[in-house]
Amino acid sequence: MLQRIITGSILVALLVIIVALGGWVFALVAALAICLGMHEEFHALSIKGHRPVQWPTWVGMALAIPVLLTFTYRAIVPLLLGVCFVTITVVIFRDKPSLEDAFFSLMPLLTITLPGMFLISFTQVTPKAAQIVLLALVFVPAVLNDTFALLVGSKVGGPKLCPAVSPHKTISGAIGGMAGSILGVLMVIGIGTLTAPELAAMLPNLPICLLFGLIGGFVGQVGDLFASLVKRHCGIKDFSNIFPGHGGMMDRMDSILFATFAVFCFRILFAI
Repeated sequence: MLQRIITGSILVALLVIIVALGGWVFALVAALAICLGMHEEFHALSIKGHRPVQWPTWVGMALAIPVLLTFTYRAIVPLLLGVCFVTITVVIFRDKPSLEDAFFSLMPLLTITLPGMFLISFTQVTPKAAQIVLLALVFVPAVLNDTFALLVGSKVGGPKLCPAVSPHKTISGAIGGMAGSILGVLMVIGIGTLTAPELAAMLPNLPICLLFGLIGGFVGQVGDLFASLVKRHCGIKDFSNIFPGHGGMMDRMDSILFATFAVFCFRILFAI
């Protein structure tokens, strides 16, 4: 537990610095993290015996930074569709094509690379204060979601949330996680408007913040459960062991990646 706390504290400190810097620095670090996550998931699928087509997704990720920092976030759509088309084409022309190969080839693209592209697109947002708020909305509620879920679940216990996928998660922990997510959203929006008053007209009111915290918390927990489902399917405990006490990059980013979908929708709806 001590090792887990030390590693987690270091990761949080580094994350704060990287988010504060934003721009190219955040884009490059995010791309590195996404690439590590892609490698871990492709490797896990290969361990299981699947034959995912990897190279189109890697090409798409390599193009993400220059394309998204040159054009707008709308470039994600043609880039994503192009990678999907090439991947499916490669599977079709294999000696023994299968729908299973097509699905497992596209899964890392849709669940890791796509939210990674969303993260990188946030670095285009201006003013800088709005960019930091968006990035903080990805990470702060997700971290508090995981923390509150662990604390409440271990103290309260009770009925299991989804025992077929993750036998240790409880309903009480999920509720605690939702509360942590809502608190995280309120903290980010509150601090953002206090330190940068010009954001007040851009950010939503209190009821919308509460709703967003609830939705973001739920989406993040689904991401956590999805990663557990992948690990259970592949017969592994962790995706890797690069973070002592925490596992691999995907073990840390599972809920964050899914929460990115919610924050991207938040950005579109409120034209940030």
